[in-house]
Amino acid sequence: MVGKGTLGRGGPRPAGGGAQVSEGFVDRFAEGARTALVNFVRSVIQIVVAYAANLPLFILTVLSIAFIPLGFGVVMAPVAIQAIRGVANQQRAWAAEWSGVEIPVPYRAEPPGGLGAFARLRWLLTDPATWRDLLWVILNVPLGLVAGVLAGGMTLYGLEGVFVAPWLTLITEYGWGPFWMVNDYGVLGIAGAVVLGAALTVVSVPLGGVVLKAHALFTQSLLAPTKGALTERVRRLSESRSETVDASAAELRRIERDLHDGAQARLVALSMNIGLAEEMMKHDPEAAQRLLAEARASSGTALTELRDLVRGIHPPVLAERGLDGAVRALALTLPLPVDVRIDLPGRADAPVESAAYFAVAEILANVVKHSGAARAWVQIEHASGRLLMIVGDDGTGGADPGGGSGMRGIERRLGAFDGTMAVTSPLGGPTVVTMELPCALSSPKTLPSSGTG
Repeated sequence: MVGKGTLGRGGPRPAGGGAQVSEGFVDRFAEGARTALVNFVRSVIQIVVAYAANLPLFILTVLSIAFIPLGFGVVMAPVAIQAIRGVANQQRAWAAEWSGVEIPVPYRAEPPGGLGAFARLRWLLTDPATWRDLLWVILNVPLGLVAGVLAGGMTLYGLEGVFVAPWLTLITEYGWGPFWMVNDYGVLGIAGAVVLGAALTVVSVPLGGVVLKAHALFTQSLLAPTKGALTERVRRLSESRSETVDASAAELRRIERDLHDGAQARLVALSMNIGLAEEMMKHDPEAAQRLLAEARASSGTALTELRDLVRGIHPPVLAERGLDGAVRALALTLPLPVDVRIDLPGRADAPVESAAYFAVAEILANVVKHSGAARAWVQIEHASGRLLMIVGDDGTGGADPGGGSGMRGIERRLGAFDGTMAVTSPLGGPTVVTMELPCALSSPKTLPSSGTG
């Protein structure tokens, strides 16, 4: 006898088991349909990019380079090359987002301070990444089409066999299935179209992801930095690390020397004066009071020297108020007016802030000592993942980055973070020093964006 809620020898069955199986099937079907739709949209995007962007840009770039001797190409070639870089960067972003294939940007950094037309053309044409972009653009025309058809075409063709061909057979005389005219085979033709269309649709779900990843790997092979570029970057980073270690050792020796010759000597003299005052307190109180007064003055001087030393290592205002507040406080201490304009939506890491602050401080110190300027200005902003610092003055000019240890020290300090520095200082002025540091900002700013120190 079969009891309630049982299935004979099968034993009890949870209520709603069939519904759970149905729900699981529906969920898997919905996920597969969503994946197929996403792959189809992405495949259409690849086809559109290949023919609406890559092919026209390739033709425009080749013609612009050919017209360089006529002058027209001097203006148009940089525009076309930058447009190709924009498309390539978007393709890098899609490769990472769609397929998990990371493609670093290999382009050489643009020299700060602005470039003229011929200098910009030379900067772009001498970058090996430009020519690899051009090769990718033309090869992506056929390969983007193939990838798009394989990733999305099978889905579209399969759905046509399942949902479109049978209805067309009933309505018209033209029911085209995935591989044959459905009308020619009657019911068998319709059944075959539905089965084959469903199979194509199911296969297209994983195949679309595989094809898109293969296209991303092809893109990576041309748009990623070359081995030579990576080797050169490692060499530069090794040199900057070695220079940073040497600079750190020199800084430690300076701190030890300042402590030994300054605060330490004063503290030793302070201890001796207090000891003498203790001995003289009984028989010569007036002399003891003079020694204690000298000790108090020495303690104040030693404290001032220690504070100056600490500020030279990491100014407290930098830790408390960030680069914005520290630079403004520095500008207020200078004997000439300094226009400060800072637009930072957040704060960088402490080592980056310290390097930026001391770089600006060293440049401003040079302005005061050597430029004969009546005014100076500081502009700091963050854009495209880089901290840009510009320090200028209206002095006599003629600053030479290789002529002293100060600017070389700044280059070493910035180089440790893969930063750059460029100096424009013609005789008669003005002098403009442009510094860049790659960095990200974190916490929001709390200070205003402009002012005059």
